[in-house]
Amino acid sequence: MDIRLNSISHSYGDTEVLRDISLDIPSGRIVCLVGPSGCGKSTLLRLIGGLERPTIGKILQLGDPPQGCLNPLTYIFQDFALLPWRSVRGNISLVLEDHGIRGASADAIIEDVLARTKLSDFRDALPRQLSGGMKQRVAVARALAVKPAVMLMDEPLSALDSQTRELLMDDLVALWTRQPFTAVYVTHNLAEAVRLGHRIVVLSRRPGQINEVVEIDKPLADRGYGDADLEKTQKHLWDLMRDEARAADEELIDV
Repeated sequence: MDIRLNSISHSYGDTEVLRDISLDIPSGRIVCLVGPSGCGKSTLLRLIGGLERPTIGKILQLGDPPQGCLNPLTYIFQDFALLPWRSVRGNISLVLEDHGIRGASADAIIEDVLARTKLSDFRDALPRQLSGGMKQRVAVARALAVKPAVMLMDEPLSALDSQTRELLMDDLVALWTRQPFTAVYVTHNLAEAVRLGHRIVVLSRRPGQINEVVEIDKPLADRGYGDADLEKTQKHLWDLMRDEARAADEELIDV
């Protein structure tokens, strides 16, 4: 299932947050949204996810979701959003219970996503017993359990230390390589964007408009440290954003 944004603009009262955003999110690709603080990245993600309706424009879902899809659009948040009294398995099973899936059918799905996220040995652990990186793996496993058409990822690694963030990026690349998924990935971290994104959308400061769309053709599995092409792309992104970011910081409003 593809997502198409047609001339999206959005305002909160008199504050214009987004202006004339047109963008295609193709199936099987990770599209990263970057830009200065307050440019409307998270607002745009909420619009795509249907949590808000755009003031102007349309967001279209094109084609059918994957077979067995329970939630076409599924969020992964930076704060993990795990229930502390439920085990790893219990947190994953919750989203299946919402769809009436229990027993052996649920067990098969849970064991599959636990294996894919390297959490099989921690199925009975509570969130308080897990590291930040493992909690985020649980959040990813829970999202995968509903076989989403598109994962909406809002700064999913920003609460983690740099070493854990690198490991989680490797995990996401391995997941995508084994079974490609579609994602819209909001981040302030340009290194994350060039490591994970097939398409990077650079937004201006508020009202957020598309400054440039950068395509990266190199396979995810072939990207790594010291990659001169990726470093060049990261520098190009920062050159696009530097003055915008300085001006946005002076406004001190994040939406």
